[in-house]
Amino acid sequence: MFCVFKRLSFLLLVASISAHAQDDVLKIRITQGIEGAQPIAIAPFSWIGGNIPPQTDMAQVIADDLARSARFAPIPFSELPSKPAAADQVNFQDFRMLGTPNLVIGRLTQQANNRFVAEFRLFDVFRAQQITGFQVESSAADLRRKAHQFSDIIYERLTGERGAFDTRIAYITEHKLGDPKRRYRLIVADSDGFNPQPTLQSPAPILSPTWSPDGQQLAYVSFEQERPRIFIQQLSTGTRRMVADFPGLNSAPSFSPDGSRLAMALSKDGNPEIYLLYLGSNRLQRLTNNPAIDTEPAWAPDGRSIIFTSDRGGTPNIYRVPITGGREERLTFEGRYNSRATFSPQGTKIAFVHAVDGRFSIATLDMENNALRILTDTRLDESPSFAPNGSMILYATSDDEGSSLAAVSTDGRVRQRLGVALQVVREPAWGPFRNP
Repeated sequence: MFCVFKRLSFLLLVASISAHAQDDVLKIRITQGIEGAQPIAIAPFSWIGGNIPPQTDMAQVIADDLARSARFAPIPFSELPSKPAAADQVNFQDFRMLGTPNLVIGRLTQQANNRFVAEFRLFDVFRAQQITGFQVESSAADLRRKAHQFSDIIYERLTGERGAFDTRIAYITEHKLGDPKRRYRLIVADSDGFNPQPTLQSPAPILSPTWSPDGQQLAYVSFEQERPRIFIQQLSTGTRRMVADFPGLNSAPSFSPDGSRLAMALSKDGNPEIYLLYLGSNRLQRLTNNPAIDTEPAWAPDGRSIIFTSDRGGTPNIYRVPITGGREERLTFEGRYNSRATFSPQGTKIAFVHAVDGRFSIATLDMENNALRILTDTRLDESPSFAPNGSMILYATSDDEGSSLAAVSTDGRVRQRLGVALQVVREPAWGPFRNP
């Protein structure tokens, strides 16, 4: 929980490992949804050309995406009155009888060289009008991502909020090989848990992955050679560079919004303090100077300040300091334990771990009115990470069902559980929006 005390063992680098990728697929289960979610009809996509359709069921991916948002309740395919693939095939009266205000249709057309043209149309059923549509060329391997992009377009047009289905998450899995041996992996996967790509593997624990703002790199701490050091790894090539190898603790990296700096906790001058590392010049800037433990830095979206955890008041709480240095401001006052804070993308809230009656829950603090809101009620929740649109918070949890990842909406009305069979999964980090 409090990173200085729990983050002193980490990872070893490994080359690409894909043979066991399916072992790391997250299985998502919605445990609490919004009552009265809006029904939506999504017809199976038609297939034009070729004899065997692609493995990706785009309509099912879109339905699953919208269901996971809990804002929508897709009508089962078996209950649709018809399965139109073109606008002139839609009988709007049939769909009005279902009580659904919207209909999605689509089709795939096979081209040469295993290429496809994928398209969808979104209709207002009651007005019998098209709201939007989109067409894109894709390889077979990329069709699932195109489906997520379609989901983002549909979600934004119907809610006014940018979708975050075409994003990625990073997380850690732990697999027991026999006492005391363990296998740890740092995984990068699609937001729905599919397409897991092991990025690192180690017989020692892996912790603290953090995304660069362009989504091309991960920073992490490695305890190779029994020394904690901070590395940055390029995801496309697997190459990495060590950026912090100071005496003592090197921990809790956090990229600045522009990607030029890395905040971190270092104990090279005695007790842990917050520093900024300028990645272009390797220049260090010290931000805090206090006999207490200062750790777990996280940047404000505007890049002007950093929040961090400190026990300078006697117990762990969240503080803020300008990046130019100066007097620290305490942000949390309720409860005796508040740690591991992170800003919402809009900068209006922070999410953090908050102790309540012996339970460690995920809570948010409104930065304008200082209102505290407890979102979870399991016994041990940690490592909150906002979706890039700010709608959901991903976190790690432990309860009677074991250790897994979970997600909760920022209003607390939607909850999901994301687990990996026979493994422990933790340390989630939700990546930024991706370029098309």
